[in-house]
Amino acid sequence: MGAPVAAAAVWGRVEQQDFRSRVRGTLLGAALGDAFGAPLTGLTLDAIRETHGAAGLTQLAPAYGRRGAVTAATQLALFSVDGLIRAQVRRDTGAWHPPTDVHRAYLRWAATQRDWGPDERRKEDGWLAREEWLYSRRGASRACLLGLGNDVMGTLDKPKNPEAAGPEAVTRSAPFGLLVGWEPQLVLQLAVECAVHTHGAAEAYLAAGAYAVIVHALARGESLDAAVQRALVLLAARPGHVPVVEALKHAVGAVRQGMPSPSRVGELVADGGAVGALAAAVYCALVGEDIRHGLGLAVHHDGPSAEVGALCGGLLGALHGETALPPAWVAELEGRATILLLADDFAMEMTQGAALHGPGVSSPGWLARYPRA
Repeated sequence: MGAPVAAAAVWGRVEQQDFRSRVRGTLLGAALGDAFGAPLTGLTLDAIRETHGAAGLTQLAPAYGRRGAVTAATQLALFSVDGLIRAQVRRDTGAWHPPTDVHRAYLRWAATQRDWGPDERRKEDGWLAREEWLYSRRGASRACLLGLGNDVMGTLDKPKNPEAAGPEAVTRSAPFGLLVGWEPQLVLQLAVECAVHTHGAAEAYLAAGAYAVIVHALARGESLDAAVQRALVLLAARPGHVPVVEALKHAVGAVRQGMPSPSRVGELVADGGAVGALAAAVYCALVGEDIRHGLGLAVHHDGPSAEVGALCGGLLGALHGETALPPAWVAELEGRATILLLADDFAMEMTQGAALHGPGVSSPGWLARYPRA
């Protein structure tokens, strides 16, 4: 893909602080939704109620041996951020192909699923791949493991796993929407090109693109309704868009069909694929009275609770910023320090990258964290 057409953005202090809050909100919100839904993965709504009572979960519960544990959805989203920062840093060299840099980041994640721990000898890994807590297997899908099982990069012409239509590519796509200086159509294109590294079904990669566009609009201060409409317009020109467009329209229409309920969320989730997870997350974000309520709706159904929770949390975090998130949940979130550090690095790179690296300036510490290799 070519260099992005930058939007007219002025990074004053207030704008930088708002942007950082939305970046933090998006990444923390997605991780909280993921952690909230993780204990419910694989359970039907009836089984959830039998296990956790009629009200279901109202607080974070143990999964993978601890409260606040995240799944592979959060792990991969963090490596999406890492890849985007590395792409910006590598641009100084004249190389500009973000899908390749993101793919390399995903390969670093794949190594965490095979290795016992970080290999300090690999200086090109940067800092994120040396975070020991990421070396845990957290329910990664077969499509992700197979798609990243070798160095061959999927492309739109030759996608990996052409039939894969699960939600995993969507759940790692929020960071593309945080490229607020890009035009929406290029955000869509980048998210699509990075989705096909593991998911080749049109409905999966277009759902990833639609989600990134919605996050992008929210991060730029638009309403959720306007963000969805923007995604619908951009999707219309894409082959294979019909299932995604119909699902999003269904989600918006369901808002006017009475009080929200698990049955309505379950209807939107459908078979639990990318399209259903996206539609359910959008609906829950639209009707949620606050973030707790929205996330509660997003994880209580028969489908993929962690994935829908992560998608809904990312939307609400981008919309409201980090301070709207439940503080008691944030305090227990696995990897909170890593997520915050990565979020702040992303915000700093996007707003002040020229002061960190470039023809006339070079921060050795920054380039050690995000090597150009």
